[in-house]
Amino acid sequence: MQNVGVSHLKPGSKLSEHVITRRGTLLFEKGRAITETDKEILEAFLIPSVMIFDSSDQEKEWDQSESEEAAVTFQGKTDFDLAFKEMRSLLRKVFPLPAAGQSIPILDIRNKLISLIEAAEDYHPLFCDPEAVRDEDYLFNNSVYVGLSSYLLAKWHGLSEKEHLQVALAGLLHDIGKTKIDPAILEKKAPLTSHEREEIQRHPTYGYVLLKNVAAINEGVKLAALQHHEREDGSGYPMRVKGDKIHPYAKIVAITDIFHAMTSNRGYKRADSPYLVLDDLHQESFGKLDPALVRTFIEKMTQFSNGTLVKISDGRIGEIIFTDRSNPTRPMVKIGDIIVNLAQERQFYIREVVAGS
Repeated sequence: MQNVGVSHLKPGSKLSEHVITRRGTLLFEKGRAITETDKEILEAFLIPSVMIFDSSDQEKEWDQSESEEAAVTFQGKTDFDLAFKEMRSLLRKVFPLPAAGQSIPILDIRNKLISLIEAAEDYHPLFCDPEAVRDEDYLFNNSVYVGLSSYLLAKWHGLSEKEHLQVALAGLLHDIGKTKIDPAILEKKAPLTSHEREEIQRHPTYGYVLLKNVAAINEGVKLAALQHHEREDGSGYPMRVKGDKIHPYAKIVAITDIFHAMTSNRGYKRADSPYLVLDDLHQESFGKLDPALVRTFIEKMTQFSNGTLVKISDGRIGEIIFTDRSNPTRPMVKIGDIIVNLAQERQFYIREVVAGS
């Protein structure tokens, strides 16, 4: 083992001891292979040096512990990934059925959804990193994420426990009407024509028609398909109904659908920073989206403790030192010897959370 200054670390160097912050919290575990980003994190936490393995036989000890840790981590990820992909695969098969006059296997969907939720114990919308998928798979991929996040928002906002799974189903099935839209329109990278926009805006109606005779789901699930693009001020579509006429499930799905649509990479656009999207949702809560639901979503999404390490939009890394709950997406961030108040310096924003405190 040898003690090496952070500035002299080479990518791939393996830690022989845990790295502890000045606050006494674990930053990196023993056995971690250091990357260039890790070096930036160490410098941001003012760690002068770390202990790494040299070429001695002690590296064998690391290899064994790394293998064991990797096996646990891989297994944990595999459980969720497998459940996610099984759910996505089922939706791919199920979505076209009602348009072809066949019944939707709701029991199969419920069982797969329950398995997914059980495997997604640590799922958080802010930290999900949607894999790159083909445009033709985006509908199913996004539907699974919206289902999971709608489930969480229902829990966070205090809906009764018996409604949580129904809200998840609402998120899962909200875009089923898009199966009746020409794929060439859905996947078009150029601007849509007015006729194509009108056709896209029919998908909520198509979805409701496809679901309305399904006895095994409640009315809220069906209305979420119909109303998830309606807005509080009546500016949405397809029926331009206002807040008191929009079902609560649809209001939840509207928020999570916007979040995941904007934070996903598509063929025609790059993913937006989730923090900018939360800012946009906050603005939309003034007349467009249910303000109480948006407040719950943003508060739960940004519950970071002081010391959380973040990367801001210009690439600098620092730690959160204070969060004003009136500006939860724009805390004060200490970067080296300076403090950036994101609520005032709005040209900057949080790009990602690097590590918890």
